[in-house]
Amino acid sequence: MNTSAKILTWVSVLAVLALAGYIFIKFFFVYAEGVNEGDINYFQKEGYIFKTYEGKMIQSGLKSMKGVQGSIQSNEFKFSVDDERVAQQLTEISNTGVKLHWKRYRGTLPWRGNSEFVVDGVYSSKDSKPAATKAEPTIATELEFEDL
Repeated sequence: MNTSAKILTWVSVLAVLALAGYIFIKFFFVYAEGVNEGDINYFQKEGYIFKTYEGKMIQSGLKSMKGVQGSIQSNEFKFSVDDERVAQQLTEISNTGVKLHWKRYRGTLPWRGNSEFVVDGVYSSKDSKPAATKAEPTIATELEFEDL
């Protein structure tokens, strides 16, 4: 192998590693985690090829719209769900106050949803851990939400 072939091989290997690192950081590395609390405005399964669960939460508080003077709107949190068990829980408690544990990725994948925010746990107001754990899932009842 001559010198130019070795250089080309090393450049190719470095390019493939750089591309693999970029794809990992963009689509699979968890950029942030958190919990948001509010009322589920809508939650639905949508898509042409990849059917994903998408939802929107309305959070308490108000903010002004960007670029529009004198306007006020509610805070919205758009999210996706890729776990069938979490989706079932959200379907059952839709239009109620709830806390959602989410992970934020830097990019979206078609089978994971349309949002960078992927919900992986549902909290009721009295739970200290997500309802969608490996153990038996618990779903918040209406009595728990009357205390909010």
